[in-house]
Amino acid sequence: MSFVRRAAGALIHRVYGAIRHAGAITPLSPAGYRFRRLGDGVSIAFPPGAIFGEQWIEIGDHTLIGERVSISCGMMPGADLGPDSILRIGRGCSIGRGSHIVAHQSIDIGADVFTGPYVYITDQNHVYDDPDVPIGRQWPRNSPVSIGSGSWLGAGAIILPGTTLGRQCVVAGGAVVRGTFPDHSVVAGVPAKLVRGYTPELGWHAPSGPIPLNRRATAS
Repeated sequence: MSFVRRAAGALIHRVYGAIRHAGAITPLSPAGYRFRRLGDGVSIAFPPGAIFGEQWIEIGDHTLIGERVSISCGMMPGADLGPDSILRIGRGCSIGRGSHIVAHQSIDIGADVFTGPYVYITDQNHVYDDPDVPIGRQWPRNSPVSIGSGSWLGAGAIILPGTTLGRQCVVAGGAVVRGTFPDHSVVAGVPAKLVRGYTPELGWHAPSGPIPLNRRATAS
């Protein structure tokens, strides 16, 4: 009986592995042709999340998209979003499983950006301007998002509309980010704040930073 169980288990794993391989979206698969651009070596793992608005999505070479990742443009399938791409993911990125990237106006993700699982990135917010109208029925507001090359977004991070992250930034897990942060920023918290930065003179340091060595004598 144990032999039968092991054999059945091995068969199930082989079959599921074959299904995952066959179900992945690549530049050569039928679903891959729907994208504006799907670069060489791109793989969107099976099972995918919600994917629509592919003709406004560009994904650079050798980027890997994890299981159950939703990448979409617009509020619903079939909407006409104009002639230009709206969601652009650079080359060599890795998007963690269960993440959601939802674009309506403009989301730019640079090259070599890595994320943990369950990251949420959007360029649209619901509004509550009119106190008498249900929030879900008020027209939402868009603001572009840009994430610089080489950045890392920790598990569960939320990137809100209007956010610009420079190059080589670190976003702590669970952070809720809105605003503009320069290159080599480390941001954390709810709402996220700059907790560390980098300069050639000081290296990595807190926002206020220590007094540089060549200025301590004057400061004292």
